[in-house]
Amino acid sequence: VQLQASGGGLVQAGGSLNLSCAISSRPFSSHVFGWFRQPPGKEREFVAAVRWSNSRTYYSDSAKGRFTISRDRPENTVILEMNFLKPEDTGIYYCARSSSVDRDYKFWNYWGQGTLVTVSS
Repeated sequence: VQLQASGGGLVQAGGSLNLSCAISSRPFSSHVFGWFRQPPGKEREFVAAVRWSNSRTYYSDSAKGRFTISRDRPENTVILEMNFLKPEDTGIYYCARSSSVDRDYKFWNYWGQGTLVTVSS
């Protein structure tokens, strides 16, 4: 499978961005898709995840209430809507696929190339 992340860019604090992850092949119901980010000089961290089967969602504490993850079954796409962005949201955002929800990036098997999000203060 190939995952293609897009939608990153430069935005002012308080603004919004929508990230998209295009999935090259139709996912199985057992798949979970997630977004991680890697701030400059820091380790990759969990942001949000969604189960392909039932669209159940999971969020990090920092994303809860500001970000929304969803999946578009006909388009084989996972979307991350980000609102009320803060400078600390800056980083490279990666989409990934796994067979279970785990907040440790080491347990995710497939990764996209990443898209850069920069939030200015």
